[in-house]
Amino acid sequence: MGSTYHSLHYHWVCSTKERRPFIRPEWRPRLHEYLGGTVRGLEGVPLKIGGVQDHVHALIGLKPTHCFSDFVRELKKATSVWAAAQHERAFEWQEGYSLFTVSASLRETVSRYIERQEEHHRKRNFKEELKALLARHGVNYDPKYLL
Repeated sequence: MGSTYHSLHYHWVCSTKERRPFIRPEWRPRLHEYLGGTVRGLEGVPLKIGGVQDHVHALIGLKPTHCFSDFVRELKKATSVWAAAQHERAFEWQEGYSLFTVSASLRETVSRYIERQEEHHRKRNFKEELKALLARHGVNYDPKYLL
């Protein structure tokens, strides 16, 4: 085989520091656009970005050469600087994040899930959502980190 073929898609979830409601509705779409542009600038493909006041979800396609921890560090750094300068001086992301692989057959399902975040969070808070995502993906976690 003379070429490298890949289908690498990730569902990234990241909360604001201390889950503070920094991401207000009046500038949330611009943050999502900026996240998408930053993903493109880092040579990724932003397939869907959404979220609510205290966290974001992103469905991202990456190359096999990407190192996700480096990618996220740059993504969080760029968007933190932008958000603090443009909208919310105290804006910061939490230290960690959640990351789940997404098969090609489930990309559309995950995309719809991200698209419906505001509706979803009328019934379930972020902590409940994250616990369900971790369980669905078989991820062991220490509850003390789910503040």
